[in-house]
Amino acid sequence: MHKESETIEFKKSTAELKEAVVAIAAMLNKHGQGEVYFGISDDGKVVGQDIGRMTIKEVTQAVVDNIEPKIYPKVEPRKIEGKDCIVIEAHGINSPYFAYGRAYIRVGESNKALSPQKIETLILSKKKLLWESEISEKKLKDVNTSAVKEYMRKANAAKRINFKYTNVKQTLKKLGLLHGGKLTKAAEVLFCDDNPMEIQAAVFAGADKITFLDIRKFKGNIFSLREQAENYIKEHIKWRADMSESRRKEIPEIPVRSFSEAIGNSLCHRDYANPKGNEVAVFKDRVDIYNPGTFPDELDPQDFVEGDGYSIVRNPLIAETMYKSEDIEKWASGLKRIYEECQSHHVKVEFKRVKTGFVVSFHRPKWEEGEGLEESDQKTRKETRKETRKKNGEIIFDLIKQNPQITLEDLAREIGLTFKGVEWNVNRLKAKGLIKRVGPDKGGHWEVQG
Repeated sequence: MHKESETIEFKKSTAELKEAVVAIAAMLNKHGQGEVYFGISDDGKVVGQDIGRMTIKEVTQAVVDNIEPKIYPKVEPRKIEGKDCIVIEAHGINSPYFAYGRAYIRVGESNKALSPQKIETLILSKKKLLWESEISEKKLKDVNTSAVKEYMRKANAAKRINFKYTNVKQTLKKLGLLHGGKLTKAAEVLFCDDNPMEIQAAVFAGADKITFLDIRKFKGNIFSLREQAENYIKEHIKWRADMSESRRKEIPEIPVRSFSEAIGNSLCHRDYANPKGNEVAVFKDRVDIYNPGTFPDELDPQDFVEGDGYSIVRNPLIAETMYKSEDIEKWASGLKRIYEECQSHHVKVEFKRVKTGFVVSFHRPKWEEGEGLEESDQKTRKETRKETRKKNGEIIFDLIKQNPQITLEDLAREIGLTFKGVEWNVNRLKAKGLIKRVGPDKGGHWEVQG
């Protein structure tokens, strides 16, 4: 038998029916679902419940009459360990729910009354959840076709989608990203390059934001933003050379998988109703990834690290889409995976609530003298990267000048880069004002500005 939790409550008998109704409202306000078992004591011992001719009806009526907005639970007798019990299963998405005129929230195995301020926060949070389902002003022609195709390739490879790409409209419809044939705001941030999203990135000289050594602003769809932010961190953290094997291996001071996960989660779970952008800050002693989406007051990040946290998804459409391509995982496991990855590499990581959002902070280890790459190696590595990118950018620019109708896929095939690599270079050329895209990737054309 299960133990009591934030979605399961035990009652010895229907004599505790009022407390059970309160528990249901509290669980709905926290998780949108909950179960109550009559005939089981608090310690999980099955004691059984007398079930008369009207018992099921009375239990059902008590729930329907005393919870607002109305819910209609499933109430049924059930044999558990050979004894008669009653089980209530309830679901609801119209929080906040009130039981006997008061609102409650589930905290662990307890039901806590909500203050008027908390109720207001719950209502506002509900409104924010609807943001991604609103109709976007963008049109189908604004969708990055190549980004949709690349997404479908990853989702099919992950075997989390069982249909193939046909065209943009049909694909987005099957993904649940269209409403009445129009793009939702979720579709806009996922697959339109021109959207309100941005990531601000900077490198600071010390442990505060007083003196910065570099500052950037990234634009693009979610997948492009993630890649740009990851590359920025890779370029500005230390690496060391491991010569213990036959081939030279470069190891970062912070494991790439951990900050990749943090960036993906920060984009997926941010508060899109908040105009403030995501941030990546590289300090002398740490790397901070900021997400403008506050962590639920009633939860503790440590619960998720320990694997006991329940997932509260701020943007379910965006989260589901990113899950299918393995860009994130679900079931509240992100913080745990980040923590475990850092632990295995002896890197300290902190999860911090701030007034305007949430920060994942990776502490940079103090490597001993000679443990990092030699200065000449680091300089050569950086210069080689810059030279390669410059060369690729020049080639792409020339190809666009020669053929204004060329697509990103054509560019990738022409010069042997990945789609993401081409997209990164194209975004750099756009940011410099050298090129401008008119219309969709297929059917549109490039205008050369420089």
